[in-house]
Amino acid sequence: MAGETSLATLLRSMSPQLNDGEYVFCSITDPSLLRDCEVLGSFREHEGLTVILRREQAERLGLGFDYVAAWITLQVHSALQAVGLTAAFAGALGRAGISCNVIAGYYHDHLFVGLADAEKAVQVLQRLAAGEEL
Repeated sequence: MAGETSLATLLRSMSPQLNDGEYVFCSITDPSLLRDCEVLGSFREHEGLTVILRREQAERLGLGFDYVAAWITLQVHSALQAVGLTAAFAGALGRAGISCNVIAGYYHDHLFVGLADAEKAVQVLQRLAAGEEL
C-alpha cells in the first residue's frame, strides 16, 4: 500500500498519538552493549552509533544522555517522498517554542519532543490538523 503524498490530506489525517514512556538518544561505539535491549531506532554516524532507547534501558546500561523525550507517532501513512509535512509540523512546533527531532519510518513519522512539552506538542499538532492558524 502506497503512502499518502497530498500535503492537505497528510495534515488533516495526522492523528498524533503520544506513546507511553521516556526516550533518550545515546551514542555508542560497541553495539554488543545492546544485545538485551529493544532499540527503537538507530543511525550510524562517524562518531558512533546513535540509538534511541527507553530511558530505563539506557540507565541500566550506564549510557549517558542529555535529552529526555516523549515519542509522538503521526498515525497517517505518509509516503517517504511526500513534500511539506515535516516543514509544516516542525514550523508549528517551532512557533510554539517546542524542539522536535524527527524519524521517518516506512509508514509513519515519529517525533521526539522534550518530555515536558509532550502534551502541548500534541495539542499543537491537533490544531494544525484541524486547520487552525498557528
